[in-house]
Amino acid sequence: MKNRFLVGGPITPLLISELMTLGSDDNGTGAVSVFIGKVRDDETDGKRVKAIEYSAYEDMVIKEADEIIRTVRSAFSDVRTVMIVHSVGIVKAGEASLFIMVTSGHRDQGTRGCRHTLEMVKEKLPVWKKEIY
Repeated sequence: MKNRFLVGGPITPLLISELMTLGSDDNGTGAVSVFIGKVRDDETDGKRVKAIEYSAYEDMVIKEADEIIRTVRSAFSDVRTVMIVHSVGIVKAGEASLFIMVTSGHRDQGTRGCRHTLEMVKEKLPVWKKEIY
């Protein structure tokens, strides 16, 4: 997959480690705020979620994610980088499906920027999910 915002399958601990090292050479960064979303084994009508199958409109994901990043960087002047990675395909309960990382000079703008990024991803990113029981 050539879309820098999407990864096939779960977001693994190894991938998370690799993503967190990106931009680590920026000595002006004083805060790194991370959100990792995982698939829950929720119960619906007596059935447990075993996995979620994610699908996405890839071309629009690039456009929307770039716009989310521009918006967050504009709203929080101290934010240095914004990273968004979402799973497509099957992700089992307990596995990660969303990774957001925001770096900033100071913690307040980083944590607020991370939360704002998450809310915009949930609202605007064209990624859909189908629960598998």
